[in-house]
Amino acid sequence: MTRGKRTATLQVSLLREGITESTHCTQAVVCDDKGRVLSAAGDPETATFIRSALKPFQASAVTSSGTLERYDLSDRDLAIICSSHQGTTAQARQVFNILWRCEIEPTALQCPIPSGAQSALQHNCSGKHAGMLAVCQQRHWMKENYLRRNHPVQQLILSRVAELLRLPPDELIGVHDDCGAPTYYMQLGQMATLYAQLASGDHLDLERVVRAMTHYPEFVAGEEKFDTELMRVTQGELVSKSGAEGIQCISRIGERVGLAIKVIDGSKRAKYAAAIHALKELGWISPMAADTLGEQFMTIGDYKRLEVSGELSLI
Repeated sequence: MTRGKRTATLQVSLLREGITESTHCTQAVVCDDKGRVLSAAGDPETATFIRSALKPFQASAVTSSGTLERYDLSDRDLAIICSSHQGTTAQARQVFNILWRCEIEPTALQCPIPSGAQSALQHNCSGKHAGMLAVCQQRHWMKENYLRRNHPVQQLILSRVAELLRLPPDELIGVHDDCGAPTYYMQLGQMATLYAQLASGDHLDLERVVRAMTHYPEFVAGEEKFDTELMRVTQGELVSKSGAEGIQCISRIGERVGLAIKVIDGSKRAKYAAAIHALKELGWISPMAADTLGEQFMTIGDYKRLEVSGELSLI
């Protein structure tokens, strides 16, 4: 990634009847597919965990290994593999469909059973886990330890991410996400670069992932959830994936540019507000789309709303 200067951060304020009650400091960076920083608010070299925004790249293990074709998996299956879903009946059934086609029992899933649920199929990361198990089945790899960082399926994913970032794999620090699967510590600019690569159209494995996510956004998150609603309102022009602790990554199809956002205090509400603000500034969404999304994600009840100040500065 091209080294860039630090600029002012975005400030996301919660206003109660027009008076500021709290403020979230937010960093954002835009990079091209070669890792060059184009614009930023804050420090592009801020490092944090990519969390679930990694899922489209974890899904590339399915599209690059022959697993998709071997088990005749659909774009719906691939979308749920990329998802942080809500555990609805339709979403859980889609995860089950992957396992059924691969002749894998649901008990092989090693993601937790959510509180109040009856099956790991309802966990928001179950699709990702099913995808990893499908690759293991296709490659005849052990399934009992598929979450270990040295397992072949995890090494396959790591190698692909490192290749896209033009880094040796051992430079990426891996830790376990809450679901037990590895996630990685990287600079915000590197996340933006990955998303620039994701929608560039230059990688067949990723192109299939993007098609699945944009054609079936209801499986990527769920009704009234940001990723789903953003991809719907932009009619497939943007691909979007949230991550926990204030991570949001977005790219515009075919333009080789990616946006990555990190809210310093991890706020979910603030990252959506910052994303709408940045997308409008970049010209990636229309004023009408910004208003629609703002009504959903920046208006909180009758008396509160979110407001964003600051801008992405050219580097």
